Amino acid sequence: MTDFFADIPEIRFEGPGSTNEFAFRHYDPDETVMGKRMADHLRFAVAYWHNFAWPGGDPFGGQTFERPWFGDTMDHAKMKADAAFEMFRRLGVPYFCFHDADVRPEGADFAENTRNLMEIVEYFGEKMEAGGPKLLWGTANLFSHRRYMAGAATNPDPDVFAFAAATVKTCMDATHRLGGENYVLWGGREGYETLLNTDLVRESEQAGRFLSMVVDYKHKLGFKGTILVEPKPQEPTKHQYDYDVGTIYGFLKRFGLEDEVKINIECGHAILAGHSFEHEIALAAALGIFGSIDMNRNDYQCGWDTDHFPNSTPEVALAYYEILRAGGFDTGGTNFDAKLRRQSLDPADMILAHVGAMDVCARGLKAAAAMLEDDGLEAARRARYAGWNAPEAQAMLGSDLASIAARVESEGINPSPRSARQERLENLVNRFV
Repeated sequence: MTDFFADIPEIRFEGPGSTNEFAFRHYDPDETVMGKRMADHLRFAVAYWHNFAWPGGDPFGGQTFERPWFGDTMDHAKMKADAAFEMFRRLGVPYFCFHDADVRPEGADFAENTRNLMEIVEYFGEKMEAGGPKLLWGTANLFSHRRYMAGAATNPDPDVFAFAAATVKTCMDATHRLGGENYVLWGGREGYETLLNTDLVRESEQAGRFLSMVVDYKHKLGFKGTILVEPKPQEPTKHQYDYDVGTIYGFLKRFGLEDEVKINIECGHAILAGHSFEHEIALAAALGIFGSIDMNRNDYQCGWDTDHFPNSTPEVALAYYEILRAGGFDTGGTNFDAKLRRQSLDPADMILAHVGAMDVCARGLKAAAAMLEDDGLEAARRARYAGWNAPEAQAMLGSDLASIAARVESEGINPSPRSARQERLENLVNRFV
């Protein structure tokens, strides 16, 4: 056991007027929003890796955190789990997420890795049965170890492909055993540094076959959760194959997987790809592949994925607006793929970072729900496309260029531009956020 969080109380909802920093001001899990509990809309999860495995380094400096569970033994791994579930309990989160390498020490070989993982899975299971949170998703870390420096599924060495495939199999087994609601693949090294030594066709085919194997094993295993792929552009690999939602959708279509796989979208990754978070969510929903989100933000003065905790209600509100428009989460949820700043050393910092982020998300959700119920944005959207409801407009979509040209000439069609009224709509949003 560990007393790492011993002096920190369980976090309760006290309302907007509270001055207690160890309380929620906006996140009331039982508050009804659009006919559903707030907790059931948001489905919060805590990420194991940033909170319990990350030592506080950055590209220019090493470890700043000192945690009693840092070490390479199973005793350290179990102490880490004790601390993690203590944190989950104090926050009252319904879910958590993990990579295999976050929770077990690295073994001498694949067999030892598997033994270590399954021992921790049993330990997790006991804690979950005793009232701990459920598993939103599990995944395999196929990017940190040096064996994956040239990728996992796309590696030029077939033995690395095999090791990665075997690792994913055991991580899917672990996720299934713990009742996980999703399984995520993030190809952190699935890309290339230079074309001078890269066979794009071969690597693409390997990636497609790897994902097809994952889907096949899901059905063989009887896993009822969702397979999710997480987009990320560039960093750490120069040219990532899983760049953004649109890129992944094209990949899924190519290999016939668009009905089997959905997408886990991270805010920071969307920004690195040159998009907004809400754009990626809306596009995934439009394509029928929206699954889940990693909630965070980037430092916009830096050029890499900094994984700050969210603190902007307007930004978060636009993301949840698109999620609510899409019907909300099914098996997905809001995972805080966010980490402390490397100067934030205290145990309380870990708790309070999540408290603030959960409050921001709650405010964003309520603002998004109010915007939808107001219907101002949707009414403006309907009005903008109203002309397409006319029979002649609908018929045009089934026509041909020559017929359309003849109609334009005969009817003297000569349209004038119409205002998109963007500033009015931005003002409307600001009424709610």
